[in-house]
Amino acid sequence: MNLRRIQLTLFIDEDYSAEIETIRKKFNPLQYVLIPSHVTLCRENDLEQIERVIQNLERHSYARVSIEFGNPIRFSEGKGILIPANGNNEQFYNLRTRVLENIIINPRNHDPHITLMHPRNSTCTDDIFNQVERMSLPKKIEFTKVSLIEQEGQLKWNILREFQLGRDANK
Repeated sequence: MNLRRIQLTLFIDEDYSAEIETIRKKFNPLQYVLIPSHVTLCRENDLEQIERVIQNLERHSYARVSIEFGNPIRFSEGKGILIPANGNNEQFYNLRTRVLENIIINPRNHDPHITLMHPRNSTCTDDIFNQVERMSLPKKIEFTKVSLIEQEGQLKWNILREFQLGRDANK
């Protein structure tokens, strides 16, 4: 059986992604090939009514989203590495809530983060983590579009559609 997954994703613009992609390419090459660096906005279980989600994305204008990030941390029994968001991330949560408006009344709390090493297809060591900690990673990233993506089985994720976000994240 070929499993099809969809997500709404905030891909990281090239202006911010150089160090992140260097880490991913070196220490998590399989994930690097499957999908570029990103922050997941909505997972497949949020998108069961995808037609209504698309209508929300088309009908409203949305501000750009800025997210501040902390230092890398290990997760999943130390096998993976992610960069957690810092602060209240109000812009991210507002975007999630508006995209899921009249679909999910109280969307689950989904903390934004960037996965550097996915534990499904990599294993972090103390040496790797020490190398990652010393790298200069972005502390704040602005996202300018939402991408609807899909994956068939274990193949590369494909962009189905993109929705531009406005010019000023403070509006």
